[in-house]
Amino acid sequence: MKNISPPFYAKLALVLFSIICLGYLAILGHSLLAPLLASFLLALLLLPLANFLENKWRFKRSLASIVSVVITIAVISGIMFFLANQLSDLGQDWPLLKQQAVHSFEALQVWVSHNFNVNAHKQIDYLQESATKALASSATVVGATLITLSSTLLFLAFLLLFTFFILNYRRILFTFLIAVFKEEHSEKVKQIVEQIQYIIKRYILGLFLQMLIVTTLTIVVLSLLGVKYAVLLGLITGIFNLVPYLGIFSSLLISVLITFATAGATKVLFVLIAYVAIHTLDGNILMPLVVGSKVKINALFAFIGIVVGEMIWGISGMFLCIPYLAILKIIFDRVDELKPWGILLGEQEKPHRKRKVYRLTKKIKLEEPE
Repeated sequence: MKNISPPFYAKLALVLFSIICLGYLAILGHSLLAPLLASFLLALLLLPLANFLENKWRFKRSLASIVSVVITIAVISGIMFFLANQLSDLGQDWPLLKQQAVHSFEALQVWVSHNFNVNAHKQIDYLQESATKALASSATVVGATLITLSSTLLFLAFLLLFTFFILNYRRILFTFLIAVFKEEHSEKVKQIVEQIQYIIKRYILGLFLQMLIVTTLTIVVLSLLGVKYAVLLGLITGIFNLVPYLGIFSSLLISVLITFATAGATKVLFVLIAYVAIHTLDGNILMPLVVGSKVKINALFAFIGIVVGEMIWGISGMFLCIPYLAILKIIFDRVDELKPWGILLGEQEKPHRKRKVYRLTKKIKLEEPE
């Protein structure tokens, strides 16, 4: 009996329907799926530590998993404590910031009146009307802030709990994954799992190293410029830089606002130039050298992934989209039926160029590096 293949439009309809269903289920299961997928990445990062405690120090697997998670909690708590201290310093200088903002606003009023012929009374009336609308919706803003804070704490709790379970039951999960597929595919599945573990672990470590370098560069440059709260702004820039493309612009906006309030408009120009230079250095040197790996996602689908991730899961979706796109590309590249999708996600391969050879003598020659 011959197998009847459905027509192209039927396959396309099924694929689109499946994508819509998966997207809808992802939105419904945001509270569970987002920390679960994040914990998988964190478990890959902590796996060498858990294996070291289990093999070298003879810890039981459950104890090694608990110790790894506790160390993670200590690191996260230290970062949050340091950020809280920096923010408390910012809070103590709030009256000074407010005064500087008032002076800047008055100067801006004069500039608008002089260049656009809009008198100060009309500007004040417009601002008062906007402020009234903002105060009317303040309760909604406070409620949304509390909901965001509680959801963040819940996300962290689920993240650490799922990380422990994944580390503790990793052998069972691996055996299940092998058993799901046919026996003739078991070797390919093992290779894909090992490749995912290697690539994603290197990618995450590269991201942390990149974050450290960008943070240090920003702190040094802003300190040389005499910008107040250079350490706080450097930390914000390094953390936000984990979100490709959009993170650097968000941190730039925060830095510009704080610099404008503390040092005036003149120094804002230098901060803009500094951020453009750091972003150029990061995108052209740090990213390829530190984060660059065998799996590279082209900028188009990376940006689409960030937008879709934000639409589905918000900030957590923006963080998770790139590593999971990399995981999908690893799978696509190793499954014959899905290889075209791997080509679509990847970057265009550069044509192989023959290296030039410069012969100095019969035995000594210099070859152009690849």
